Amino acid sequence: MAAHWDFASVLANTDALLAGAIGTLRLFVICLVLGLSLGLVVGLGRYSRRRVLYLPATVFVEFFRNTPVLVQILWFYFALPILAPFEISPLAAAALGISLNSAAFSAEIWRAGIQSIEPGQWEGARALGMTHAQAMRRVILPQALRRMVPALTNRGIEIFKMTTLASAVAYVELLQQGKLIASLNFNPIEAYTVVALVFFVCLYPMVQATYALERRLRRSD
Repeated sequence: MAAHWDFASVLANTDALLAGAIGTLRLFVICLVLGLSLGLVVGLGRYSRRRVLYLPATVFVEFFRNTPVLVQILWFYFALPILAPFEISPLAAAALGISLNSAAFSAEIWRAGIQSIEPGQWEGARALGMTHAQAMRRVILPQALRRMVPALTNRGIEIFKMTTLASAVAYVELLQQGKLIASLNFNPIEAYTVVALVFFVCLYPMVQATYALERRLRRSD
């Protein structure tokens, strides 16, 4: 029996796909900003020699890095309203789960990047009369960031793809809209193929921009 491809019914719902794409981009931007910025804070805690900073940062990283993102999203959506006197939207639950999980992974990227800087850089900063915080901000972090660009951009790509997990709590994003189109037209292969192509079209330029940035940084070195 020959397969009958029905992409027309998928393309006829471009408004639904567009709404899903907007929802995906909104969630991606929120999680990227929160995940990387919180990851910096936690990474500094992981690098610190003070136990009062190191221990909470380590517990945070180990917990969120070793539990599934999907479970975290579902927990925030279903369990948090039981513990707190307020409801939580699908967007908030998905943003919390993905952002905190990404922060745990990006924290290790920040920590490793900072540790990769030679001790002489610290000594030179102290010789100039800088405090620890000033040396970190003016000398160490700028150099570490250049080395972390590939890892951080890969983290951003992973965050973009993880937005599909928000469909588990019925947040309107690309995969959720693909599921809706597939259930209405009984064409899951075509619907999910279009969703995959949209993700590819969005991510491919990001990946190429990453490669270009890495080449530019190598030339400047």
